[in-house]
Amino acid sequence: MVLRHARTARRSALVTLGALVLAALPYAAAADAAPADGPAPGAAQTLGADRPSPHLLSALQHDLKLNEEQASTRLVNEAEAGTRAGRLRNALGERYAGAWLRGATADELTVATTDAADVPAIEAEGATAQVVERPLAALEAAKRKLDAAAGRVSTPDTPVWYVDVVKNRVVVQAVDQAAGAAFVEAAGVAGEDVGIRLAAERPRPLQDITGGDAYYIDDAARCSVGFSVTKGAQGGFVTAGHCGRAGATTTGYDRTAQGTFQASEFPGRDMAWVATQSQWTPTPDVKAADGQEVQVTGSAQALVGASVCRSGSTTGWHCGVIQQHDASVRYPEGTVDGLTRTTVCAEPGDSGGPYVAGAQAQGVTSGGSGDCTSGGTTFYQPVNPILSQYGLTLTTAAVQTTPAEQESGAQAWTAGRVYEAGATVTRDGVTYQCLQTHQAQGAWAPAGTPALWQRV
Repeated sequence: MVLRHARTARRSALVTLGALVLAALPYAAAADAAPADGPAPGAAQTLGADRPSPHLLSALQHDLKLNEEQASTRLVNEAEAGTRAGRLRNALGERYAGAWLRGATADELTVATTDAADVPAIEAEGATAQVVERPLAALEAAKRKLDAAAGRVSTPDTPVWYVDVVKNRVVVQAVDQAAGAAFVEAAGVAGEDVGIRLAAERPRPLQDITGGDAYYIDDAARCSVGFSVTKGAQGGFVTAGHCGRAGATTTGYDRTAQGTFQASEFPGRDMAWVATQSQWTPTPDVKAADGQEVQVTGSAQALVGASVCRSGSTTGWHCGVIQQHDASVRYPEGTVDGLTRTTVCAEPGDSGGPYVAGAQAQGVTSGGSGDCTSGGTTFYQPVNPILSQYGLTLTTAAVQTTPAEQESGAQAWTAGRVYEAGATVTRDGVTYQCLQTHQAQGAWAPAGTPALWQRV
């Protein structure tokens, strides 16, 4: 994030966690994951969900209609559920069919499987089991066929398609039945139970042209800063690709010279990063309500059903819920794949701004439909692929430690690398499997973070 008119002192919120919340920590006392100097921290501690910003709590209360205790409890439940879902994903393997959260406080984790024999194991992790026909891998394969068809045929009346793990099917959103059926037929997935959802909305990039601060492209268009990053000694920020092309120059919220787009992709994906001049200092801050700020501590990907909040230079700070991951959207300029669909509202000029779940960076605003008066649907480009694609390191408030001696080998755990759920690494001669997609930090070595890694 860039320099501001004035920095706001960080304030901590006192959160009382009930025994029922802490009871669902099957890994908290796992001897194989605990470091020698004491028990390993739980997911809520690792991800910062037990110490939320008061501004985050306030927005969740307003937008999700919660009281303060419910908002606090929800953040903890979401963090703990991500770890439990990751463990079950690894255990179920090819039978895994997705996971999602329900309830005002996200107190119900559901994990789907294609085999009824898995129900006892799922319930033993404190989750609700749902037996379905298709594994997640099959749904993802069907969606890839739609992605491929989008490059061959013009179907402007089917602007969105995605994997819906709750309904265990792929969904095509279309303005009418005929358009949806034609796209499904062209993709060759007519026999794979692809649903057609009728809706008149047509998403568009939210371009009018900290996280959340305004910046200006070539002294004309306006977008919003995403998250602060570094690449070696160079500071900068990530944002939406549709905001500017490589080589475009930017000025900050105060209209002073700021930086230059180093790389940008749109359509296909909606990602970019801007290298800033030395007077702009990267920080872990995201602009919240009333000129306040919240801080990110990492980039662990949240589950479907989790709460998420967005900051933007047009409409400010708003919250909602994650509906689906891996959505494809056909904008007038072309198709963008791999987006996350949410109930958060946004308007032109909010493009590029940050989404956070608790204290975890999630992505940058891409586009959507509706507005913040009547509500709408908004999509974000996940942040981890941006970090991985451009070799960037997220600026966080987490205490950074220098790893001991870096191990060699293709699977050696490496700080700064983005790991997908299910990936395996070695560290100090031990093999671990990733539970939640995230960018590794020095403070998050596998042995000390059972919220993110499982010893195998």
